[in-house]
Parts: sequence; C-alpha cells; structure tokens
Amino acid sequence: MLRSVESLRGFTIGATDGRIGEVHAFLFDSRNWTVRYLVVDTGKWLPGRKVLIAPSALGPLDWQGGVLHVNLTQEQVRNSPDIDTDKPVSRQREAELHRYYGWTPYWGTGYGIGGMPPAGYPHTLADRQTAVLEAERPETTLRSTRAVKGYRIRATDDEIGAVDDFIVDDEGGIRYLVVDTGKWLAKRKVLIPPAWVTDIRWEEQKVWVDVPRQTIKDSPPYDPAAPVNRRYEVRMYDYYGRPKYWE
Repeated sequence: MLRSVESLRGFTIGATDGRIGEVHAFLFDSRNWTVRYLVVDTGKWLPGRKVLIAPSALGPLDWQGGVLHVNLTQEQVRNSPDIDTDKPVSRQREAELHRYYGWTPYWGTGYGIGGMPPAGYPHTLADRQTAVLEAERPETTLRSTRAVKGYRIRATDDEIGAVDDFIVDDEGGIRYLVVDTGKWLAKRKVLIPPAWVTDIRWEEQKVWVDVPRQTIKDSPPYDPAAPVNRRYEVRMYDYYGRPKYWE
C-alpha cells in the first residue's frame, strides 16, 4: 500500500508499554530513495529529544486511531543513544544505534564497525570488507523528508514547483515526490518518481527531473485526497511511456 508521509506526521508512536511521542519526519537514503528511520518527537516524555526508529521495529498501523505501534519498550527508547537528529547522522552513530537495539544494519552485510556477523549469517571475505568500509564512511547520505519539503523542482526546460510530500510503500521505498505546482497549474499537485530525478543540489535546495514542463502539465490528474492505487499508476506510467517500477 502507498501512503503519504505528510498524512503520517503527528501520528502517536506507541511502544509496547505506552506512548513515546509523535511522528516528526522520516530519514531516507538519498542514494536509493529508501526510508531508513522514523524520527520521533518525544515531546514532554523526554523533553527536547528526538529519537530514531528503524523500519524493522515498526508494528501495526492503526489508521483510524492515529497510532503507529513499535515493538520497543519505553525503557529501551529512553536509554537509546542520544543522537542529534537536527544534524547529519554519521554512519558511526548509526552503527552505535543498531548495536544498542540489536537491529541488522542495512549497509554492507549487516554488522557494525569491526564486528563479527551473527551466528549462521552467510558471508564472504569480500562481504566483510564491504561492511567495514561502509560502516566507516564519514559522510552521510541520509536526508530528512521534513527538510527536503520545499525544494524547488525543475523540469528539462523550466521550473514546475516545489516538493510538497512523499509517497512511500510498505517496504519504505519512496515511490513518488509530490510536487506542488503553485500558481503555474492553479495549485495542482503532480507525482514524479525518484527514478526520473537527474540531479539534486542540496546546498541550493533544487531538484532536476528529465521530463518537459508541458508533458507534466498534460499528465493524468492526481488527487491528493485519494490513495494512490495501481490503476492510477498504470495510467500515469503509460502516459509518460516510462518503465513501471513493479515490472
């Protein structure tokens, strides 16, 4: 199922033994457009602190009640590494977080800096070397959906609007950027798959896509109030004549 990131903001995060905060944002890997963490604002429970939760710790989503459950206790979250989510999160800090919770890291073969893989984990020497190199990367490729909202979007021939939202699937993949076209199309919103992004200049807060402006203007209407279903996706991809991500 595809969901809007903005529609989840403010949802209550429920641990196994009580509330721990609300959905604040998501951190995604800009190399492959995959959500790596949920950023939780702990509010009055842990004043002035935000915590990171990996997708593997997420439980059922109570859409009606506005609650996203996680398979963690309040005590686990309270004692987790204090990471400043307002600054770039280094791989070293990520490794620390994964070691604390016992999560399998998404980079390399799934183990931290200089660590040994879990018993029975299939690996080769090349895998181990890749894992260590990945864990020691000084730079981060994680970006906040909240921070990227508002980035200007430029088609092949002119600007078309700004990032307004993200559509994600159940596996954490970002399937679409929701673009608010502003006055250009009377505040109409359009969907752009990340695969069509050709360049992002983070310092300039700008995104380039390889689609002409007029083509976007004539694309099938997108209704933000309705869920993105496969029928609409097929219609949209057929219109653009682009490969479908599910095929």
